[in-house]
Order: sequence, then C-alpha cells, then structure tokens
Amino acid sequence: MKNQYVISFLILLAAGSVLVAQNSFKGRVKYKVESTGQVAFQLPAEAAEAEILVSGSDIFTKSAIFMSTPFSEAVLVNDLKVTICENYSQLLDFLRNQGSEFTYQGSGKLLTRQTASQQDIDSLVIPDNEPGHFYLEYVDGETKEIAGVVAKKVIRHAFDAEGVDHPAEMWYNDQMGPQYNFLFLGIKGIPLMCTQDMGDGKAVTYTATEIVKGKVKATDFMLPDGYETLSDTDLRTFATELQEEIELMNE
Repeated sequence: MKNQYVISFLILLAAGSVLVAQNSFKGRVKYKVESTGQVAFQLPAEAAEAEILVSGSDIFTKSAIFMSTPFSEAVLVNDLKVTICENYSQLLDFLRNQGSEFTYQGSGKLLTRQTASQQDIDSLVIPDNEPGHFYLEYVDGETKEIAGVVAKKVIRHAFDAEGVDHPAEMWYNDQMGPQYNFLFLGIKGIPLMCTQDMGDGKAVTYTATEIVKGKVKATDFMLPDGYETLSDTDLRTFATELQEEIELMNE
C-alpha cells in the first residue's frame, strides 16, 4: 500500500494477523471541501460537503473527495479490511460501443477488497523516496483544535515520478475510527484536515466542521446492492484489458 498511484482494483494484499485496539466512538464527522490550490476552481455544490460515518473501528463513506478513483462509489473499512464499490459500467458501455471486447461480460459494478498486513503497517513510517511512493512522519507535540477535538499533525511525504518529495500536512484524531485507517493511507484514526493535490496547480482541502456523536446504526454501514466480486485472476484480467483498451482509445 506504499505506492500512492496504484489503482484501487489492482491492490490485492495478503491478509495478516494483526492485533488492533478499538476506539469506541460512534457518530458522524462532517467536512467542508474548498478549492485551495494556486489555480482556483469551482467545486460542484454536491462536492462542497463530505461525511464519514464511524462506529468503533468501522468507517463508511460515499463522499467523492474520499474515493481512490473516479469509479469508486462507496467505501467500507472494517479494521484493516477495506471494501470498495467500483462502478465501471458507463466506461465499459462506451468502450463496448466503440468495438472493444472484454473477457469479462458483467455490468462493471465490482466489489474490490484489500486487507493490510503487519508489514504494510510497519512500512508506513519508514522513509521511502522511491518514485510514486510515500511515507508518514508523525510530528510530536504539535496539536490544534478542529471541530471541537484535539488534532495531531502528520506529514505525508509523497514522491513523484522523478523522486521529488511533495510533503503535505494532515491533521488527525486517533481516538476515533480504526487504529490504522487504510482509506487514508494508513494514518491513525480519522483525518480532520488535509489538502489533496489535484494536479495542474489545483488542490482541495477538506476540514472537519462538525462531529456528531451517535445517530448511526448498523444498517448505515451496509454496502449498496448490485455489485459482484471477481476472483483475483478475473479481476487482474479485467484490469489489464481495461487498461489496454483505454490506451488504444487515447492513441
């Protein structure tokens, strides 16, 4: 999980046996999302706010700002397990109408699953300047209050294709959510403020504005219906063929 550029449906990690402490917080964390880069742009109204549901070490979100790809529609985190609803149906329909053929014959609505191991956890804080990789530097003694709770500072060191570091501050609270949150690069707990580089001088910052205790139930963490799970082999075949067809289309 150290490579920040790997498409989510290509990340298939081996499960590990890891003991994880569980926080007891249940509730909702609400965010505002703003354009904060050198190049300003107007966010769609539906993207200006975001939300994460939290129940102990489980979190759930449908907010686009937290999705790993434009095809992700919902994410459920159970401790070290991440389940993502990916919807490639429109892209598949377009490519098929252009004459593309795929071994996979389904609708394109897929469930992908990742499970972090102890090795993944250990690697998060090891300095790693390989192109496309990242590591986390936790900063002791720096805190601030965000949405009424104490936020701690972590710096995400991310390296581009040339190996140049693009450090970014993140503020988190480790008394909510999973001990290692692999929806957010494995940071501890729940992020409360972070800036995301969108490229071409654009960036967005999401900041927690309200933390509402309670008002969540088990059914709030249910994944939507209509998604299918492929075997590892079929998933890799689908990913390879899809990438090849996209490259052909872009030639």
